[in-house]
Amino acid sequence: MAERTLRGARLGGQSFEDERGIEFAARQQVGYKCPQNHEFEITMSIEAEVPAVWECPRCGSEALSVAGIKPEDKAEKPARTHWDMLLERRSEKELEDILKERLELLRGGEIGPAHLHRENKKRTSA
Repeated sequence: MAERTLRGARLGGQSFEDERGIEFAARQQVGYKCPQNHEFEITMSIEAEVPAVWECPRCGSEALSVAGIKPEDKAEKPARTHWDMLLERRSEKELEDILKERLELLRGGEIGPAHLHRENKKRTSA
């Protein structure tokens, strides 16, 4: 039975591969500095596009590149209000007509809070 036992390596043990003949990719050190003056370097490939911002490993804030690479300004859309969205669906003339129609219904007692309907009924019957 001992002859059939499989032998293996423990997890995290030594590698059986050899580094001879392997050419590593060219690398560069990129420096960053956060607003709290923490300075650190990240190792990157020379072929990699270097980001302007990197998260600081100490405090987690955004650190800027020491090499002077500026972050891209994001084009922000102006905030759309309810009025803007309403104007996309209807013209101001249409809105004025709808307002007049609804005001007439409200004043006539056909729509609106229940207490307004009762008062109109009392006035008309008296």
